[in-house]
Amino acid sequence: MDIEKLCSDMNDWLVNVRRDLHKTPELGLKEFETKEKIKKYLDEIRISYTEYKNTTAIVAQINGGFEKTVALRADIDALPIDEELDLDYKSQNPGVMHACGHDAHTAILLGACKVLYENRDLLKVNVKFFFQPGEEIGAGKYMIEEGCLENPKVDMVFGLHVGSHIKTGYIEIKKGTAASSTDRLILKVLGKNGHGAYPHEGVDAIVIASYLVTALQSIVSRNIDPTDSAVISFGKIEGGHKGNIICDEVKLTGTLRTLNEDTRHLIKEKIKAMCENVSLGFGGKVDLEIIPGIPSLVNTSELVDLVVKNTSELLGCDKVLKKEKSPLGAEDFAWFLQKVPGVFFNIGCGNEDKNTTYPIHNSKFNIDEDCLLIGTMIHVKNILSIS
Repeated sequence: MDIEKLCSDMNDWLVNVRRDLHKTPELGLKEFETKEKIKKYLDEIRISYTEYKNTTAIVAQINGGFEKTVALRADIDALPIDEELDLDYKSQNPGVMHACGHDAHTAILLGACKVLYENRDLLKVNVKFFFQPGEEIGAGKYMIEEGCLENPKVDMVFGLHVGSHIKTGYIEIKKGTAASSTDRLILKVLGKNGHGAYPHEGVDAIVIASYLVTALQSIVSRNIDPTDSAVISFGKIEGGHKGNIICDEVKLTGTLRTLNEDTRHLIKEKIKAMCENVSLGFGGKVDLEIIPGIPSLVNTSELVDLVVKNTSELLGCDKVLKKEKSPLGAEDFAWFLQKVPGVFFNIGCGNEDKNTTYPIHNSKFNIDEDCLLIGTMIHVKNILSIS
C-alpha cells in the first residue's frame, strides 16, 4: 500500500494545524481552548468523538465493527515556560509554551485521523484517537478511569514523541523498559530548637537532613545491581529560622526513579528504614511521604517489531535507531501500557540548518516541521498493517 500517496497532500495542513495549536498553549487539565480547536478539526474531518466529564480529554473513533480495536494517543498540554523564539506563531499566552512538542503530537494525531477516516474502507480494525490532557502531570490515568479503553475494548495502543536529539527522518525505539517510573519524596525532618552556642541542648534538624541527603545515595550505590539503574534526587530543601538558632524542622523534596517494579519497591523500603534509623540515632524524627507517580514504561516486543518493520519500509532500515539503554525520564503513556499491549517511540525533529536542536523543556525548543508528515505516515502505516 502506498502510504506516501495516501498522505501526499497533508504537509501544509499539518503545518497549519501545528502552528495554530502552538499559538495557544495551555497547562495540564486546563487545555480548554486547545480542546475547542481539536473539536473544530474533528468536526471538519466529520469523525465522531466523545468528551469526558472530569477532564479535557477527547476520544475520536472509527468503528467499523471489527474484532480488534487499536488506539493512537497524543498529549495536548504545554509547559510553564516563556517562549524565547521570535515566530509568527509564537505563544500568545505569557509564561506558557509548547516546549515539549505536544502541539506536534496533536497535529500528527489529527493528521492520522484525517487520512484514516478518509480511507476507512482500507481499515481492518476499529481505531480510537486519544487526545490526552495533562501528560506533564501524569493525567493519563484519569482518561483510563473515565473509560477510554472500553466500548469497544482497546487491544493495543501506539504513541510517539518528537526528539530534537534525533535527526529528522529517523526514529528511535526500544524493546522492553523505555522510560522510568517516578515517585515523589517528601521528608519532614523534626528536631528541637536551641541556641547555636549550646547545640547539645537541641536536636539539629539541618544536620539530620544533611546526613540523609548523602546517606540515601548509598541505597542506590550499595543495594542495587550495578547493571540496573535508579536515582534518588533532592531538588528542594527548606528550613531554619536564624543563623544562631538550632533548626527544629527541615523539609526535603525529591524524586525516586527506577526501571522496574522490584527495584522500585526495594528502594522505597530502604528509604523508610534509613529515615527511621538515622533520625533515631540523632534523637529526632522523620515524617516520610512517598507519593506514587508514573510507573515504568514497558514496550511490547512484538509491537516494537511491527513499528520497526513499517518504519523501515517507509524511511529505510538505516533510519531506525534501536535504543540500548533506558533513560530515567518518565512518560505517562506508561499508564496505558499497564492495561494493554503497546509501544512508544521517538521521531526525530532535529535539524541544525533549521535551528531545531534545542532540547525539550527549553525556552528555544522548536521542531523541524518535516517530522509532522513522517509521524502521520508512521501512524497510518501501523494501523493499516494490523488485522
